[in-house]
Amino acid sequence: MKQMSINKCLTLGFEMFAVFKTGGKQYKVKSGDILSVEKLVADLGDKVRFNEVLALGGDKPSIGTPLINGACIEAEILNQTKGNKVIHFVKRRRKHSSQRKKGHRQDLTILKVLDIKSDQKINEEISFEILGKVSKEPKKTTSKSKVATKKPEKTNIKSNENVSSSSTIKKNQKKSASTIPKPKKPVDKKALENNANKEKLDNKSKQ
Repeated sequence: MKQMSINKCLTLGFEMFAVFKTGGKQYKVKSGDILSVEKLVADLGDKVRFNEVLALGGDKPSIGTPLINGACIEAEILNQTKGNKVIHFVKRRRKHSSQRKKGHRQDLTILKVLDIKSDQKINEEISFEILGKVSKEPKKTTSKSKVATKKPEKTNIKSNENVSSSSTIKKNQKKSASTIPKPKKPVDKKALENNANKEKLDNKSKQ
């Protein structure tokens, strides 16, 4: 009865999914899912395989005892990051030196599930292995090349006339500015009177 109820739960939606184990935790995934797991020793862009599959769901569900022979999950490493900070604070009463505050950020690996396979020759003793780099398909190039036709440029006669008129106006303004006489400085009458008095005194002294 228990086996029948589990099989019914696994066939809901008829979507192919799997439950696998890594880092002491279990994850339920489908093809194309992106999830974060405990840190894996791998580089960005590596293709990895998880061999510890506990259950498969879909048209033909199956449950391992505890693992399913030949089942594996292939994924791509997207990023190596850290989780949110967890603060651990300890304080005991009547102990002045017992306050302790620690922060921790768990190392995580973000990966994308590429495929779920059920009939593969795998080494069950190895829970995680690196297969290599993910091979990206080259983009398809179309044989027909689109020729870009240039439209004839329209000559704006009005704009040219405006430019020429504005340039002539600027030249005339410069000429008029150069021909305007500079204002004369105001004559200081006191200075003139002082100079005249000095000249008279000099003439008297010479006589």
